[in-house]
Amino acid sequence: MDYSKRLTLLHALCLAETFDDGDGTKPNINLSEYNALDSAHYLASYVTFKAIQAADRQPAFERKNNFDMLSVYQAYALLCFAFLTQPLAQENITPDLNAAQIIVAKTLFAGLPDAELMEILESGFNKFKLIGEAEAEHWSEFRENLDKITVSFVVAGTDDDSPHSKEEMLPIFGQMLSQLCEAFESI
Repeated sequence: MDYSKRLTLLHALCLAETFDDGDGTKPNINLSEYNALDSAHYLASYVTFKAIQAADRQPAFERKNNFDMLSVYQAYALLCFAFLTQPLAQENITPDLNAAQIIVAKTLFAGLPDAELMEILESGFNKFKLIGEAEAEHWSEFRENLDKITVSFVVAGTDDDSPHSKEEMLPIFGQMLSQLCEAFESI
């Protein structure tokens, strides 16, 4: 199965699990109506949201008491998006990071005023670049581990022969987010 198909399948599966409009209808699971980049946007938001839950973080509290932490979530989501889309280069699919950061931010921070959203976008992107360009061993190791976990999540969610389930991977995303939050809390 092409990697792009794996992304769209995982998108449909995750959406079906979380979809509840109260009237019993199911989301569209026709994979031909999904595309890999839209799926990567959704999955980056999905794993970030699940990581926030697994890490027992409180975004509403942090919005009032540690607003900069929201930009750490944004940077984390962008890293997940980058690792989700990196294998798409083999299929000649090129992600648009500028569009992705806006889509992900609007998904994660729906309802925030535009001024706050812009601050999160700018600060989150700066953190994303900092982490991506850092040569320190701990940042290199963090990137490598998040890359492995992200790809493992895609495989776990789309391959019946995977040794792990995607649900088993979600707490690891939480641990990785906790590491990132701790790194930026100490700065």
